[in-house]
Amino acid sequence: MPAPLHLTSLQESSKNQKNVASEREEYEVVLRGVSHSFGSNRVLDDVSLSIKRGEFFGILGPSGSGKTTTMRIIRGFVIPTAGEVYLENEPAGRRPLYRRNVTMVFQHLALFPHMSVFDNLSYGLKLRGVSSSEKEEKVKRMMDVVHLAGFEARYPKQLSGGQQQRVALARALILEPKVVLFDEPLGSLDLKLRREMQIEIKNIQRRLGTTFVYVTHDQQEALNMCDRIAIMNNGRIEQIGTAEEIYEHPRTRFVADFIGDTNLLEGTVLSREGGFATLESEGVRLVVGDDDRFQVGDRVALSIRPERILVGPSSKECSTRFSGRIVDLTYSGARRRCTLELRTRNRLKVDLDARAASDLIVGEEVMIGWNAKDGSLLSDGGR
Repeated sequence: MPAPLHLTSLQESSKNQKNVASEREEYEVVLRGVSHSFGSNRVLDDVSLSIKRGEFFGILGPSGSGKTTTMRIIRGFVIPTAGEVYLENEPAGRRPLYRRNVTMVFQHLALFPHMSVFDNLSYGLKLRGVSSSEKEEKVKRMMDVVHLAGFEARYPKQLSGGQQQRVALARALILEPKVVLFDEPLGSLDLKLRREMQIEIKNIQRRLGTTFVYVTHDQQEALNMCDRIAIMNNGRIEQIGTAEEIYEHPRTRFVADFIGDTNLLEGTVLSREGGFATLESEGVRLVVGDDDRFQVGDRVALSIRPERILVGPSSKECSTRFSGRIVDLTYSGARRRCTLELRTRNRLKVDLDARAASDLIVGEEVMIGWNAKDGSLLSDGGR
């Protein structure tokens, strides 16, 4: 005999709650349907994401995309207008800052200039009532982690930019948080030092296994450091994935154009068969891996990265192949940027090995092509 309707509904509700709880157990931070407005300005619109335990997670986007507000909501500086934040599997709700096991490394570091490195690191421990002997032990251990042993008595002004950055990181880590938030912390460093610190921060995260959430507008920084990345635009998440997934298989026009460099070709889907889609773009047939978001007759855009386009004899086996005229060649060390004009007047950017491209001449007509798997069909993003 079937269970009464009200009991069935209760069982289904209980099952759904267990599924949600089970899902959250794998994650350190979960945002569900988070929106936020400052007055009439809606800065976040239905943001949902899940950050795994021990993950180096990036939030990437241009200025005004909502990434900093998202981070401040996780920290508890901002209470969202709608939606929920879960920390350590529990709703954060209006949990005060001191009850959130989350620390933060600010863009301008915010080190106390009148305190030594030791005092900067031990300040949070002192507020927690940690004994002097335990403070000394923790500071010593953390100075070893960030490779600054022996610098305890120095003041911030006596340190280089990279050393100050390590002190700020050590101060965040010494409280043994579950999550460390980074607000574009390397923006003030020069390029060489920034790259060195990217490697250093990533190595420390791997060694400690702490969950890092890293907010940046620097695409290369996010690609280099993060296990997964959320791409934000106009208060929404356009795509979440690994660096490789986002670069090789962007899903929206914004992501393809924002991450790295790409060529965008407009077209109409002519057919979908055998895992491939055929487009027509101003009389040229283009073959690309199929995407079940689109149907025959849909207007779409195709993204193809400059380094995925082959020129001359190497294009013979390509699924998409046609001719183009070289209108510009630019040397940049190991690579050469070739600009090709098609008979449709569209222009394509092609990046080639400098030696392989040494025989190419401006004005020359060449065959070009690419493999279907190297292209991506794109939506306009949003809902």
